[in-house]
Amino acid sequence: MSLRRRLTTLFLLDTVIVLSSIFFGYYILNPNFSVFTREIVITSSLTITIGYFLVAWHYGLYRKVWSYASIGELVAIFKTVTVSLLLVASVQLLLMSDVNMRALLLTWMVLLLLIGGSRLSYRVLIGSRKKSEAVPMEKVVIIGAGQAGTIITRQLLNNPVYGMRPIAFLDDDHKKRGLEILGIKIFGATDQIEDFVKEHAVDKIVVAIPTLSKLDRATLIKRCVKTGVKTKTLPCIEELLTGKLSVTDMKDVKIEDLLGRSEVKLDIEAIQSNLTGKTIMITGAGGSIGSEICRQVCHFNPSKIVLVGHGENSIYLIDQELRETISQSIVIVPVIADVQDRNLMFSLMKKYEPDVIYHAAAHKHVPLMEDNPREAVKNNIFGTKNVAEAADTCGVPNFVLVSTDKAVNPSNIMGATKRFAEMIIQNLAKHSETKFAVVRFGNVLGSRGSVIPLFKRQIMQGGPVTVTDPEMTRYFMTISEASRLVIQAGTLANGGEVFVLDMGEPVKIVDLAKTLIRLSGYQDGEIDIRFSGIRPGEKLYEELLNPSERQSDYVFPKIYVGKATPITALEQQYVLDKLLVVPVEEMMEILIGLANRKSVEVTSEFETETPLAAPRMEMI
Repeated sequence: MSLRRRLTTLFLLDTVIVLSSIFFGYYILNPNFSVFTREIVITSSLTITIGYFLVAWHYGLYRKVWSYASIGELVAIFKTVTVSLLLVASVQLLLMSDVNMRALLLTWMVLLLLIGGSRLSYRVLIGSRKKSEAVPMEKVVIIGAGQAGTIITRQLLNNPVYGMRPIAFLDDDHKKRGLEILGIKIFGATDQIEDFVKEHAVDKIVVAIPTLSKLDRATLIKRCVKTGVKTKTLPCIEELLTGKLSVTDMKDVKIEDLLGRSEVKLDIEAIQSNLTGKTIMITGAGGSIGSEICRQVCHFNPSKIVLVGHGENSIYLIDQELRETISQSIVIVPVIADVQDRNLMFSLMKKYEPDVIYHAAAHKHVPLMEDNPREAVKNNIFGTKNVAEAADTCGVPNFVLVSTDKAVNPSNIMGATKRFAEMIIQNLAKHSETKFAVVRFGNVLGSRGSVIPLFKRQIMQGGPVTVTDPEMTRYFMTISEASRLVIQAGTLANGGEVFVLDMGEPVKIVDLAKTLIRLSGYQDGEIDIRFSGIRPGEKLYEELLNPSERQSDYVFPKIYVGKATPITALEQQYVLDKLLVVPVEEMMEILIGLANRKSVEVTSEFETETPLAAPRMEMI
C-alpha cells in the first residue's frame, strides 16, 4: 500500500471512530438528544475531530508501522485520546460554562478501545497472514534475554519471511531462568550452549548482548562457533532502538570477532593537532593498510589528502570511495606514481608540500619476493629512500614508515629489505628536521594476499585448505586497529623511533583455518586441511623485536618503542652501492646478514673493499 493511500485510509477510519465514540457517549446518557444536547454534541464533535488529528499528528500516530505495534504505540494512542478529550472539555467550559464529564469519560473509554483495537487488530491480521505463508523455518536460540534479544525476537516472530523461529533464550542472569519473553522460555547460562544445541537440534545462534566487552564477546562467540552451528551477531542496541537497523542487518561472525582485542582509544586531541587542516600524503594508498589509513585520516578533517599509488585501479577505487563518503571540504588528489621514480617523488613533495607522510608502499609477499628479490630491493629500499629523502629535502614535518614484524631477525628478502628501510629512516632522523618514525606490526586480518582471503576461497571451492605447518604461528590484528595505531604513533614521534604495536598473543595458523571452516557452516572433518610445508623464506614464529630491542614500558596504550640500532651513513651507502651491482645471491646474503647483526665497527678497510661479512665486524 502506498503512503498516500495508507494515510487516507487511516484518516477516514479514525474520523468514523471519533464521531461514533462521542455520539455513543452522549446517546447512552441521553437517548432522546434534546436541542441543547445536540448543540453540545455537534460542537464537541467538531472540536474532538480537529483536535484529535492535530494531536495525533504531533505524537506521530500516522508515522507508526502498526505491524510492529507494541507498548510504545499504545502509550501514543493514550496520550492522543486524553489530550483530545481535554480540549473538548476546555471548549465546553468556555462556550457553555459546563462540562459533561460522564459523557466525555465514556467517550474517552470507547475511543481508546476502538483506536487501540483497530491498530492491534491490524498487527494480528498481518501476523496471521505471514504465518500462513509456507516458509521453511530454522530453529534459532537467542543468546541474551535483554532488550536487544527481545527486539530481535519480536522481529523474527512477526516476520516468518526471515525463515527463523526463536525457540529459546540463553542468559547468564539466574534470576531470569524459567521466565518467558514473548512466549519464548529463558533457559540456562551461556556455558550450556553446546549441550543445548545438540539436545534441541538448533540451526542458528544469534548473539544479542551488545554491551559485552570485546574479550567476553570473543569468548562467547568462540563457544558458539565450536557448536558447528551458524552464528550471527547483533548490531549495537542504540542503532536498533533508533530504527536504523533491523534483523536483516544481523552480521555473520567474522574472524576479527574472535580476537577479543579491546577497542583502540586514541589521543584525539594530539591527532587533531597533527592532522586537522593539514595536507596528508599516503603512499601505497590503494593497498590494504594504505587505504585504511586514508579512511581513518579523513575522520580528522585534513585540508587535503594526496593518494599516491602505482596501481591505477586501486587508486581509482579508494579515490571514489572517499569522494562518496567524506566531507566535500577535504580535497582529494589521486596520483599515479611509482616510489622508485626519484625525480617524481621530489616533484610531488615540492608541489603538494605535505605536513605528514604515511609511507605504506611496499612489496610484502614473502614467497613472491624470494623469487623476485631485486624488485623487493627496488621498491622497499630504494623506493623508501626516495620518498624519505624527498621529505627531508622539502622539510616535511612528519614522516611515518609502515614496517613489519618480518623485519626482525629476517630469514627472507622481504623482511631484510624492510629492516634496511627502517635503518634508512633512522639514519635520516639523526640530522633531519623532519620527525621520522617507524611503526612495526604483524599480519592484518583480511588484507589483500593474506591467509584469510586464501582460506575463504579454498573453503568455497570445497577444500582442501592448505596450511604450511601445524606449528606455524603469526601475530594478527584488524586493519582498522593497525591503521589507527599507525596514526597515533605518528603523533608520538620525536625522531628515529621504531614504534612497535602490541599484537597480543600469536595465533596458530591451523587453528585459524579450523575456525574459518566452522564459521563457513562446516563441521570438523568436512573440509580437509592439508599441510604443504614451509615455503622459502618463511619462519615458524614471527617476532616483533629482537631481545636486545625490547622495552617494557608503553609510551601509549598498545604502543611501545623498540631500541632498534641503526647503522651508520657510511655503512648504508656502502650497502646501497653494493646492491646495484652484485649478483642476486650476494645481494640477499648482504641484506639478510646485515639485518641480523648487532653493531658495526667502521674501519678504513670497510670504507674501501671489506665486505659486510668480514669477521672483524661486530654484527648488527
